[in-house]
Amino acid sequence: MKFASGINRPPYETADGYLQTTQGCSHNHCLFCTYFKDQKFRKSSLEEIEADIKEIPQYFGAPKRIFLQGADGFAADYDVLMKTAELLHRYVPSVETIGGYARIDNFYDKTEEQLRNMAAVGYAAPYIGVESGDDAVLKRIGKGYSATQAREVLEKIDASGLTFIVNFLNGAGGHNYGVRNAQLTAALYDGLHPVMINASMLTIVPGTPLHRALSKGLYAEATEIEKLEEMYEFVRCLTNDTIFMNEHASNLFHVKCALPTAKEKLLAYIKKFMESSDEKELRQYREMIACAF
Repeated sequence: MKFASGINRPPYETADGYLQTTQGCSHNHCLFCTYFKDQKFRKSSLEEIEADIKEIPQYFGAPKRIFLQGADGFAADYDVLMKTAELLHRYVPSVETIGGYARIDNFYDKTEEQLRNMAAVGYAAPYIGVESGDDAVLKRIGKGYSATQAREVLEKIDASGLTFIVNFLNGAGGHNYGVRNAQLTAALYDGLHPVMINASMLTIVPGTPLHRALSKGLYAEATEIEKLEEMYEFVRCLTNDTIFMNEHASNLFHVKCALPTAKEKLLAYIKKFMESSDEKELRQYREMIACAF
């Protein structure tokens, strides 16, 4: 099988089979990101995809789920994605669902009806890296779209019945900007039905454009306590009936729980964690994690 880079997937997708539909990132301008910087974006041909699908049983056995590889596997054209699903069901009949990372703009060229068709053939729960619902933050970290564009896409996906996961990049707004970022991101998701909201904490990695901006005094990083305060506000403002998860290594604490059922318990936990935490110790963890990415 062909993979242009190492396997990249969320922690909860470890039991999947993997298939490359794109190489690199269709955007590749997010200022905090360390992945795919040395790769030119390319869409895999159907011939390449079919050849790789035939090899999935050899490498992954009989997986129930396939997680598409590439920074945003859903950047592949609609017809290619539909044919990919057909080939997967033909050669790997154990496959029930197909996911992958996705960007908001991966769905600009896909209609609601097409998304409904994708759901019908097994596409489910793509992880959409929205990051923030604040235009100032989205611009600051180089995401390449506005909160309005993100909302329009998410509403289209929601209406189609295609399940989806969204995220929150805690701390992306920088020093003294957490509360607004939390409130606007929660507002972006209000009324939508993501099956999961995944949160991770911004870790500024040496060599990234955001790290260079930090070194030049053009960006001020949020403190670890500020990130916790922001996480508290984000959870407080969420109205969704969903699963909240923050099990990525970047997070200072790890939980997975149902909202709104466990909301008050989660808020109490975050508050207690803040009150018992020391900024210096938390920074030591952040610096250690930054070296691992």
